[in-house]
Amino acid sequence: MARTETSTELHALCVTTLRMLAVDAIEEARSGHPGLPLGMADAALVLWDRYLRFDPRDPGWPDRDRFVLSAGHGSMLLYGLLHLWGFDLPIEEIRRFRRLGSRTPGHPEFGLTPGVEATSGPLGQGFGNAVGMALASRMLAARMNRDDFSPVTHRVFALAGDGDLMEGVQSEAASLAGYWKLGNLIVLYDDNCITIEGSTSLTFTEDVGSRFEAYGWRVGRADAHDAESVAGALEQAIAETDAPSLVICRSHIGYGAPRKQDTRDAHGEPLGPDEARATKAAFAWPEEPAFLVPDVVRAHLAARASAKSEARETWERGLTLWRRSHPDLAALWDRHWQQTIPEDLSDRLLASLPEPKEEATRVLGGRVLQAAAKALPFLVGGSADLEPSTKSLIEGAGGVCRRDDGSVDYSGRNLHFGVREHAMGAIMNGLAYHGAFRPYGATFLVFSDYMRPSIRLAALSGLRTLYIFTHDSVLLGEDGPTHQPVEHLASLRAIPDLAVWRPCDGVETAMAWAWALQKAKGPVALALTRQKLPLVHRDADFAPEQVWLGGYAVAGSSEPHPDWVLIATGSEVAPVLAARRILEAHSLRVRVVSMPCPQLFECQPEPYRRSVVPDEGTRIAVIEAGKSDGWFKFVGRSGLVIGQETFGQSAPCGDLAERFGFTAERIATRILEAP
Repeated sequence: MARTETSTELHALCVTTLRMLAVDAIEEARSGHPGLPLGMADAALVLWDRYLRFDPRDPGWPDRDRFVLSAGHGSMLLYGLLHLWGFDLPIEEIRRFRRLGSRTPGHPEFGLTPGVEATSGPLGQGFGNAVGMALASRMLAARMNRDDFSPVTHRVFALAGDGDLMEGVQSEAASLAGYWKLGNLIVLYDDNCITIEGSTSLTFTEDVGSRFEAYGWRVGRADAHDAESVAGALEQAIAETDAPSLVICRSHIGYGAPRKQDTRDAHGEPLGPDEARATKAAFAWPEEPAFLVPDVVRAHLAARASAKSEARETWERGLTLWRRSHPDLAALWDRHWQQTIPEDLSDRLLASLPEPKEEATRVLGGRVLQAAAKALPFLVGGSADLEPSTKSLIEGAGGVCRRDDGSVDYSGRNLHFGVREHAMGAIMNGLAYHGAFRPYGATFLVFSDYMRPSIRLAALSGLRTLYIFTHDSVLLGEDGPTHQPVEHLASLRAIPDLAVWRPCDGVETAMAWAWALQKAKGPVALALTRQKLPLVHRDADFAPEQVWLGGYAVAGSSEPHPDWVLIATGSEVAPVLAARRILEAHSLRVRVVSMPCPQLFECQPEPYRRSVVPDEGTRIAVIEAGKSDGWFKFVGRSGLVIGQETFGQSAPCGDLAERFGFTAERIATRILEAP
């Protein structure tokens, strides 16, 4: 959008209104962070007024610019902007800041508040999300833009603080953004030199600008309290299309608060009644009424919002003509944004499996990925430098990489994240927030710890991200305990709204993929083996859709009153089936249940759950090569859990299975000796 000048006085009045909304909301809540809204209101309003492309009447407009508040503790700055610009966030919600059930929580939450593009909270995550959004924009543009019309021109702006720039995830994401030459990404850095503990000089004296230049970024500087200084820096950043830009905005935290400006007290606590009154006096603002928005401010910003709506309407007219000229691209456009799934996807994924033989589920998962990629053009992803091990490359699809001339090819579907699990998780979330792609990311299960904050935020935000975690237990072998996950399955299952699948063979792997792509409402993690697994032979009445119930009887389904029900997951299903034969030789009636996704099984109706795992009269055992936490609710007081309670050892897979009790013989012995 072309730059529009406003009078200095009117701009100052709008900025003061924005500041005082934050002061009043935080005082009303007696909780919050006034420092950033007071310090960055001027710069934020310049960005939103003159450069940010959006339409409050259509917050989901596909070609809107994205604004990510990575420093999410300053949420009242964002809520004030959304309210003043006419988004569906009335003044009553500003008054209810941080209150139960409000749309103005302490940190912005995606899907709750119109105009909030990302759930930001843990510092550095929003920065990584912005990189993912900018990457998605460039990738979509490479697929859709043509000489007669470019439906993808949007940029991504983020506001980050000192804390964001200290976190490791930011460094990883910034490195990738520089490599990918994301010239559509601009980050405003609130350089106020204050953190919770005091001056940043306690720990943070590096030359941030030089660091970002080394990453391949363009670095500019501005006075955060001088509108024209900010505007000039933004115009230079926008003009740079071959590199991301960092605009270092020197600011004063708590700007205008007579006693708290430039102090740590301005960061994370209300100003207090006396300081709030003094701050209003410093800006010549009336003490009452609270939450004042002058009519001239509302009228001015309403007019500016209408101009932004006109830009969106112009884009829509261009898109209509583009659709007529490029019907194939229009269909692809709709596939990307609607993310439609073929009804027969599970059949296609099952058909992709090779003839049954002993194989690792990571290898089978790689085969399934190829079929999924053919069916879903919006599926993209990659690995943290572990593709040869995780089998996560989409064959023949190219990668987002630099060409020989230094330019970047954004048309590929494979993302090479390098050894950067932190950034991979945050960038995946950014791709999902953007809306045009379904991202997956792969690494070893033990390294999911590096991704945990991003995984948790994906679950909180309902993002349909897919994690491929291979090398899923101590049975991976000789790499030893540093690479052998023990507590990770239990830890991931503890995250609300994250579905964790551990399939036992190709059928379960294909159906887990199909469930993740067809039915999941949030993130999904697949835990796959390094080692080859024996074939699993199921009862004759088995149907693949039973896998989607989370747990089902593999053997002994027709036995109405078994002596034991043995529940297993992944690599333990086959030895448990072999143990069943040993136990039957001892005249025990045994049912074997594969439970690849316990959380999903627990969501099934009680009659089904009881039909698979009786809750009385039958002894129950769970066998899984991981920590037993979470399984005792299934077995009751008379049951048994055979798990992995210690770190592993470096040895061949077979030796480890014998050592830790996961062979058929050792499992059968534990059952027979159970008191």
